Amino acid sequence: MSVPIDPPAPSSPCIGLCRLDGDGLCEGCLRSGAEIGAWPRMDEAQRRHLMEDVLRHRQLQRQAFLQRLHERSGLQRVLHPLRQPPREPGWNREELHDLLLPDHQPAEAAVLVGLVPRDEGTRVLLTLRTDGLRHHGGQVSFPGGRIEASDRGVLGAALRESHEEIALPVGQVAPLGYLDPLLTISGFRITPVVAAIDPDFNPRPELGEVAQVFEVPLDYLMEPSRLRHIDMDYRGRTRTVLEYDWPGQRIWGATAAILYNLRRRLEEGA
Repeated sequence: MSVPIDPPAPSSPCIGLCRLDGDGLCEGCLRSGAEIGAWPRMDEAQRRHLMEDVLRHRQLQRQAFLQRLHERSGLQRVLHPLRQPPREPGWNREELHDLLLPDHQPAEAAVLVGLVPRDEGTRVLLTLRTDGLRHHGGQVSFPGGRIEASDRGVLGAALRESHEEIALPVGQVAPLGYLDPLLTISGFRITPVVAAIDPDFNPRPELGEVAQVFEVPLDYLMEPSRLRHIDMDYRGRTRTVLEYDWPGQRIWGATAAILYNLRRRLEEGA
């Protein structure tokens, strides 16, 4: 005789962005202060009701733009969950093994891969960094930067940097999950946060860091034929650099590698 097994209790909805907004709700999980305080005393049924009914309804009310993102369900199947940032050293580590010192610890960084649901299709939000910056000046990138000690983890850093660089409010972002970390030859381990962005968002670039904000269709970037693999000699051996062409812009390096990782995850989860 088979013995029925109760489903596991839902994990906490906390994603580490623990700050109450003007309505008294957590910016990360949308729980009230009272609900957060009562969480340890709730039974399984109460927690499940709060997560699956109450919080989901609040998200629909606050982030209606998320419903317009056609790729949402596919992304949530293949991304690392928000409550568990990936710990891997970097999916491209083998490519850089001879450039990294064995005992070197890369600096932790986070970027926001913003997907904007438009009527004509989903678009990816990108920035052109200001010339003269110490790292990647004049290159196309995602909003983001180094994770500071004051940040609440990867997600907190990506949202803070996005607000500083392009004035993106937390209320116009719906985080979905993480891609795989990426190592760079400049000494960073970048964890990308994938998120939907309200199409009503009006970017205001911080000109000391960002010269331009623009969008590229996601379908264009997910088409394998659009990505070029360019071999080049660097420090004694041939290495492959990824690159997209977009009118007026060259999307390459770490940014192209992150987009490639997004495409591979979607392909594997299809």
